[in-house]
Parts: sequence; structure tokens; C-alpha cells
Amino acid sequence: MAPNNPGAPATRGAAAYVGLDQHLDVPIPQDAAFHDETGKAVRLGDYFGKRPVLINLIFYKCAAMCTLELDGMVASFRLMDFTPGREFEVVTISINPSETPALAAAKKQTYLQAYGKPEAARGWHFLTGSIDSIQKVADAIGYRYSFDATRESFMHPAGITLCTPEGRTSQYFYGVNYSPRDLRLALVAASSGQIGTVKDAFLLLCSHYDPATGRYTLLVNRILQITAALTVLAFGVFMITMWRWERRRARLSLEEQLIAAEGREILLRQEVQS
Repeated sequence: MAPNNPGAPATRGAAAYVGLDQHLDVPIPQDAAFHDETGKAVRLGDYFGKRPVLINLIFYKCAAMCTLELDGMVASFRLMDFTPGREFEVVTISINPSETPALAAAKKQTYLQAYGKPEAARGWHFLTGSIDSIQKVADAIGYRYSFDATRESFMHPAGITLCTPEGRTSQYFYGVNYSPRDLRLALVAASSGQIGTVKDAFLLLCSHYDPATGRYTLLVNRILQITAALTVLAFGVFMITMWRWERRRARLSLEEQLIAAEGREILLRQEVQS
């Protein structure tokens, strides 16, 4: 059964209304109430506090863009060595208030099988809820959608929103294909360096995030600056090492001279005594 015009009101339900705005550094409504795929009552805040959280809004009966979005997420996850439930959390929310936890559970099972990591089950959550809770989250992250009564379906944007462990929006990724490299760097940045490697930290230092595209690009000037700084540092270390070596050699030379002088003095004494 189709919902009774959820999402945008009829007066602003045109396709032109649909979009995903970047509400950066905005708090997520952690008190928003939902049910998870098991039917358990949860709050959005249950998934925050330890790890970055990826949020995406879809509806489970969608056979078009929503499917492509989930496929794109799985494809990206499979190419990262980060796993939901370990380095980050994923929260998928249905924008259709008439969809049920049973439908969410079936969708979760489908995508866990496609992902191929059963252990991700504890970190990828499929939620359903009331129109009020859905709208609170949608408004917070800038997700504008509408119900098309003539087609009995939803018009909605495609994209995912990354949030910090504290529950503030961090970065947006548009479309249905997500670069594993960019997503990994975004997760490292959102975690404030709590996850990732030294290489990730270096790439972040040498990269620029473009909010318009949701991508990272290497900054040649910054790389040259870092390379120059490392060269100066290496030269400084070399000079200090050489200075210490010269001092040590000079000290040894002086000691050798003293030992030689003492030896000569001993020889002279022996000659005198003889």
C-alpha cells in the first residue's frame, strides 16, 4: 500500500524540489526513533559514539536508483580493507514509512551476501520508521525527496552522507558510484585519524577535498613543500651526523697523540736508566 504523500508536501512535490544539499558540520538528530531489521526499537544515536557513520536514505522496494546506490556501496566496501562494525558503521534508512522490518531484513541479507563479509552484519543497519523520524534525518542532512502519487513511488536524490563519531555531518558523496580511495580517506578524516595508516595520513595531508564532487585531489604544491622540508631535514641530520663524526675523530686523534707521547716518554726513561 502506498504511503499517504510522505516527504515533500504536494505544493513543493515537483521533481525540481528533489536534491541533496550539503549541510556540513550539522548535528544529526540522534533522538530520531526507528526499528532495526529485527524489529527492535532503536534510536539513531545508538550507532554513534565510537566510529564514523555512513547514512543513506532509500526505500527498499525501489528497483532502480536505490538498488544502484546499494550496489555502489558494496562495490566500494569490497575494495577497502575497512569493514562495517570495525572501522565504521553504516545506517540505511527507508524513506517509506509503510515499509516493515521484515522487508529491511530481506534487503540486509541480500547485500551482506553480495558483500561477502558476514561479520559486517553487526555494523550495517537497515532501519524503518515513521514519517516524522525520517523527515528529521532528511532535513538534517539536506536530503530532499517527494512522493509521486501518480506513480505511487518516490522521487529522491542519490548519495551518501558521512558523519563523525560524535554525530555531525562530515562529507557527502553523490551519485551511485563511490571511489574506494576517496571513501577511505573520508573515513580516516571523519575519525580524526583514529583509523587508517601512516600512508592514509600522508595522503590526507597532500590532498584537497572538493565538496562539489566529493573527491580528493592531490596537491602538487603541497607535495613539493613536504618533499623540500624532508630534504632540508635529511640534510640537517646528515650535517649533524658529520659534525659529531668529525668531533669524535678529532677526539680520537688527540687521544692517539697523547698515547704516542706517553710511549715516547717511557722509551726515553728506559734509555736513560739503561
